[in-house]
Amino acid sequence: MSRPPGNLFTTALDVENAFYEALERSDVDALMALWADDEEIVCIHPGGPRLVGFEAVRAAWQEVLGNGSLSIHVVSRTVMANLSSAVHHVIEQVEVQVRGEIQRVNVAATNVFFKTPTGWKLVAHHASPAGEDVDEDVQQRPASRALH
Repeated sequence: MSRPPGNLFTTALDVENAFYEALERSDVDALMALWADDEEIVCIHPGGPRLVGFEAVRAAWQEVLGNGSLSIHVVSRTVMANLSSAVHHVIEQVEVQVRGEIQRVNVAATNVFFKTPTGWKLVAHHASPAGEDVDEDVQQRPASRALH
């Protein structure tokens, strides 16, 4: 399968914003255009296996988005970056419908980006359940704090 052409993103944050917008629209082609053209890309969905390679990652997103769009809001973001790579750890609030009711599920995700000749690209996405007390932690945490 050929890979969709991508836009030239000038920051990792631009790629991340486009990532969540593509999820909201259930647009697999736009989503996959954000990933690096590399067979070493990695994606891990909550409770899922480690997926390596473009085709495996694409197939997983097609399955996830086959159930409809995802409403995901980033409520917290920590960024570590240099000139050629960036790691964003985010807390996502995902809205899911359970028995006719909309519920919010907290997810901790790490998005890794590399700067390539064609702009910033996503190379890894790892998401895990974050628990119910994340809202309180995000609200109470100081804007910046030391790692140790």
